[in-house]
Amino acid sequence: MLTVHSLGLAIVFCTVTMIGWGSWANTQKLAGRTNWPFELFYWDYAIGILLFSILFMFTAGSVGLRGMPAAANIGQASSYAIRTAMLSGALFNVANILLVVAIDAAGMSIAFPVGIGLALVIGTLVTYREQPTGNAPLLFLGVALVLVAMIVSALAYRKLPRARSESWVKGIVFSIVAGCLMGFFYPELLRSLSADFNTLPIRPGYLTPYTALFFFAIGLVVSNFVVNTIFMRAGGRSYAEYFGASAKLHSFGMLGGAIWMVALSLNIIASGVAGPAISYALGQGATLVAAIWGVAIWKEFKAAPRGTTPLIVLMFIGYGLGLALIGLATL
Repeated sequence: MLTVHSLGLAIVFCTVTMIGWGSWANTQKLAGRTNWPFELFYWDYAIGILLFSILFMFTAGSVGLRGMPAAANIGQASSYAIRTAMLSGALFNVANILLVVAIDAAGMSIAFPVGIGLALVIGTLVTYREQPTGNAPLLFLGVALVLVAMIVSALAYRKLPRARSESWVKGIVFSIVAGCLMGFFYPELLRSLSADFNTLPIRPGYLTPYTALFFFAIGLVVSNFVVNTIFMRAGGRSYAEYFGASAKLHSFGMLGGAIWMVALSLNIIASGVAGPAISYALGQGATLVAAIWGVAIWKEFKAAPRGTTPLIVLMFIGYGLGLALIGLATL
């Protein structure tokens, strides 16, 4: 399997993660412009994640001299490792569907900062507790600044005229619940991995990053039959409507899923060098990327009253400084 040994390359991978995690939701925004409901979009998103995990497992996960080829690793994997990776996928799936609902209700500028901001804090704390790597003061100061930026972004969005609507309240509530759940999927996925997979032989019973990501995707898709079906029924959607859609509509969600899974894959691989807590925290800089998309491209603050701009500027400064400190924590 292919592994990373350069800290510089690991940081590049984490940066790609940040861009991917902060950008995939644009495919949902594009699909929404064609009145493609998020419940149906999300099926294609889940399928995109699964397809990329299979592709990655049988390419990068099956070549090279280090680690263990994917097929051999699956053959010796314990039920604990497989179950843990699948549970991580199911946990992420519930959180991410709620985040998608929040984006649909309140927009990227609020759903991402609140939901992913909470996930950043929880996930970093839990991951660092289990695998402490890097400069702790710099790491946690960076996380604190990102948290402040998240709060400022919510205050800025509060000034919008629709911020008093029922839709906005729904978006905030779903963002908070999604963030609390999403903070635990990453540490759970790491428990299925062989320790120091990029330098040491794969431990008996444990997974490589590539096979862990495959079982993660399986857990996500299987849980989707339960979770997303509930949302489909609540929204009056049917599977007949899904299968009757055009290839163009299906392509939005599959592209979004592939983008997100590329980002997670690179992040997990980079964690062997940068450390899981730092890799995850840098990746969740997606909040900054999503805020840029929401402000600059989708014009979600176009109707904001005077006095909102300083809050937006302060939000970007907080994210920028926080991510810089998290990056310095690797040195």
